[in-house]
Amino acid sequence: MNFATISIGYLRARSLNTALNIALLALGIATITLLLLVTHQLEERMQRDARGIDLVAGAKGSPLQVILSAIYHLDVPTGNIPLKQAQEIAKHRMVKKTIPLALGDSYKGFRIVGTNHDYIAHYGAKPASGRLWEKPMEAVIGAEVAQRTGLAAGGKFTGAHGIAEAGSGHDEAFYDVVGVLALSGSVLDRLVLTSVQSVWAVHDEHQGADAKQHMSEDDKEITALLIQYASPLAVAILPRYINNNSEMQAASPAYETARLFSIIGVGVDVLRGFALVLILSAGLSVFIALYNALNERRYDLAVMRTLGASRGKLMRLMLFEGVLLALLGALIGVALGHALTEALGGMLKAAQQVAVTGWIWVPAELWLIALALGVGAVSAVLPAWRAYRTDIARTLAQG
Repeated sequence: MNFATISIGYLRARSLNTALNIALLALGIATITLLLLVTHQLEERMQRDARGIDLVAGAKGSPLQVILSAIYHLDVPTGNIPLKQAQEIAKHRMVKKTIPLALGDSYKGFRIVGTNHDYIAHYGAKPASGRLWEKPMEAVIGAEVAQRTGLAAGGKFTGAHGIAEAGSGHDEAFYDVVGVLALSGSVLDRLVLTSVQSVWAVHDEHQGADAKQHMSEDDKEITALLIQYASPLAVAILPRYINNNSEMQAASPAYETARLFSIIGVGVDVLRGFALVLILSAGLSVFIALYNALNERRYDLAVMRTLGASRGKLMRLMLFEGVLLALLGALIGVALGHALTEALGGMLKAAQQVAVTGWIWVPAELWLIALALGVGAVSAVLPAWRAYRTDIARTLAQG
């Protein structure tokens, strides 16, 4: 007896019910697949971008905003901090290394970051063409910036105030593009990098000659300071020292990122719960379909028994149909989930946010497929048991 031929023929004969059952299961599987892929990539990307950064010193305000603006470049800064105080923190005995960041401008929505070469070295990035900046008003662009804007080494551009594309421009302050970074899979891919002195020069020019004349070393500011600890003891000493002895606040990337994901997790859990309801609904639908089908096919099953089919074979036939429906729903759902993730990634890329892709595989998807098969098998157990107990003589007599 060919289970596949019989089951497929039966499912095709009731194509509308079959399509409904598969669609319900596929939607649930697709939703969970989308959540798995997106959260996996976001967590991996955020951990990679924050790796090696123990603390961020920024202007007082929201610590989460400090982290989002200084590490992930997804939010506006809370303000600026005095350069002199940042230099004092850099000399603290509990500090191993610091990287200054000066923010405020952007080019076509991509943030311009004033920093030093250590920032590029921290992420292991290297120029794919050209070189790193050597003097003010020279800039290096990330791979995604180059791809989206068409800029290349040798090009020129001017920045706009703020991080929106429609910000007011610094039309007289031209940056010379001297290099393009190779794709690194880090936040650098979507940044325009230059020296801190370049950012100061642009804003001095923007504020006019009077401001430039009165600008002293004590008046200079940066936006944030990325810090690496020199000792494990620093985690207990340095944040408190910064908060109590300066105009700055200390924000922990590990703590704030965990808090962010706990906030996001509420919405993710709601969506995951909705998807599980869809899967359970699909399982119930499969059960009803198989149970009703058993009543319709009792005579056919009895004839099959008279032709030599055993009770066990009839039971396995019903189980096979339930698992087949679940497998089709799971495979379509996983494929749909990947397609939706790729579409979401395209929208995020267009909005110049953290990109995600559907062209990856997460091991948890295997458990998702196993869950779907389990739902299909459980849904078919009672119909299969009734098929196993079919009374041949009575069924044939009833016709």
